[in-house]
Amino acid sequence: MQQKNMVEVVVGVIRNLSEDIFITKRQKNQFMPGFWELPGGKVENNEDHSSALIREIFEETGIKIEKCSLIQTIQQQYPEKMVNLSVYLIDQYSGIPVGKEGQEFSWCSIEKFSEYKLLPTMWKIIKRISLPSSYWITPNDHDSSSILEQCSRHLSQGIKMIQLRSKVKLNKNYIEKFNRLCELNQAKLILNMPKMAFEEPCDGWHLNTKELMALSSRELPSEKLFGASTHNLEEVMQAEKNSLDYISLSPINETLSHPNTKALGWNKASEIINQCKIPIYLLGGMDKYSMSHALSIGAQGIAGIREI
Repeated sequence: MQQKNMVEVVVGVIRNLSEDIFITKRQKNQFMPGFWELPGGKVENNEDHSSALIREIFEETGIKIEKCSLIQTIQQQYPEKMVNLSVYLIDQYSGIPVGKEGQEFSWCSIEKFSEYKLLPTMWKIIKRISLPSSYWITPNDHDSSSILEQCSRHLSQGIKMIQLRSKVKLNKNYIEKFNRLCELNQAKLILNMPKMAFEEPCDGWHLNTKELMALSSRELPSEKLFGASTHNLEEVMQAEKNSLDYISLSPINETLSHPNTKALGWNKASEIINQCKIPIYLLGGMDKYSMSHALSIGAQGIAGIREI
């Protein structure tokens, strides 16, 4: 039974050939006026989500949806109501989107979203659609320049997110070298080390499992990524409770680095993914041939140290 003041909403991610995203500005007579959002609207009684999306997108922008796919669901609590938001990727459409109802509109690259006054849910959506399908994790040995060289090689091969991982605290100058390298390659740098200040020069931070389970709330800038390592459903639910942007789940397969750790296996990983609303990367024995399997069970993608 739907609780009182619960609203079902659908929105669509419309992209042009430059991969910019179409956004609109809420008008003075609307809830939260002046904020920018994705086009879409409320699901009417006895209307399924796909029909509502097609109707709302046409009414607001004038385009006709030919193909779409659900990529994310978000629950957002406002003082007046709870919104259940379903986010769809508009894979194919006909027409040119405009502000058909007189609303301001803009085509915006992901890098420029920080210049707009966005609805609270927008950063969650932006992070989801901008996360890559794989990321590389650095080895723990930071005593030589070899890791920076490996980082450069992975970036040249197209990797768009790197987790700088260390078992000891790294100095700021060292982190900045990786951050500059990632910036030059339009890639994201995620930091994972002990005693993080959450002010380091990077695009986000990654918690180990112990840090995750001790976390009581998220108090980081909304534009920064926040992830964590998980190994079971309890830890995954803790990450979801604290609104993390992504998590890693491991080990899926047996690995040389952790020979005595029991592997989850693909079936268990699939069960966990089906109960989680945030992006999950699979770790443990992953290689380039694991990608299609990971995507087929709903994972965001894969990550690893060796074969990625």
